[in-house]
Amino acid sequence: MPTRTPRSDTRQTILERAMDLASVEGLEGLSIGRLASALGMSKSGVIGHFASKQDLQLSTVESARERFEAEVMAGVEAEPGLARLEALVESWIAHVEGEAFAGGCFFWAASAEFDGRPGAVRDRIAELTRSWLDQISAEARLAQRLGELRPDEDPAQVAFELHAFVQEANWANQLLEAPDAFARARAAVAGRLARAARLAPIGLAP
Repeated sequence: MPTRTPRSDTRQTILERAMDLASVEGLEGLSIGRLASALGMSKSGVIGHFASKQDLQLSTVESARERFEAEVMAGVEAEPGLARLEALVESWIAHVEGEAFAGGCFFWAASAEFDGRPGAVRDRIAELTRSWLDQISAEARLAQRLGELRPDEDPAQVAFELHAFVQEANWANQLLEAPDAFARARAAVAGRLARAARLAPIGLAP
């Protein structure tokens, strides 16, 4: 494995701070001056690591992707199908609930900021978000093939709803400071998957 150089260490330190700042202030709010001030560095110490503001934004998005994959996806060891689908969504909820970023879910914030702005940054955010939805949908589809979900369920619809539950919890936690936001998300996920699997949620009639 290549040895990490001091330059790459510095770049990673900058990107760690950039992710936190972007989750609160937005990717458009990132600037060499803002990062230098936040890190106690000179502007020249920051500027040499990025070719442009767009390069800084895209590099920040890629760092957020790497953290998401490491913290949400890499540790899930459940069997493929329904068990893995449940584990992936729970891992995602725990990631957001644990305040991986100061402003909550990085990709929720970035999506809201760039959904109406054409360009490379929007395209990359959309690509990564679509890929995550596709993975949830694929796991639901496999669970269906394994007989764990009803044959009349639409895996893409299941994925859409699960994604919405987590994003709603992030919104309620960030904006409303709702203490039960993630408990409600977990209840919504459990209820939706129970219905999809022909099982009644606890306390509800089938």
